[in-house]
Amino acid sequence: MAKYVHGEMNVTAQEAAFNGFIRWVIRVSCISIAVLIFLAIFNS
Repeated sequence: MAKYVHGEMNVTAQEAAFNGFIRWVIRVSCISIAVLIFLAIFNS
């Protein structure tokens, strides 16, 4: 079994995936809030 040393794992792929996920969540949240504000203003 390989020896594990804390801090030596390459996590660039995981960081890129997480950053993409956070970016997607922020965009969807902003669009949802904008739609709710639009509906509130125009009383749909």
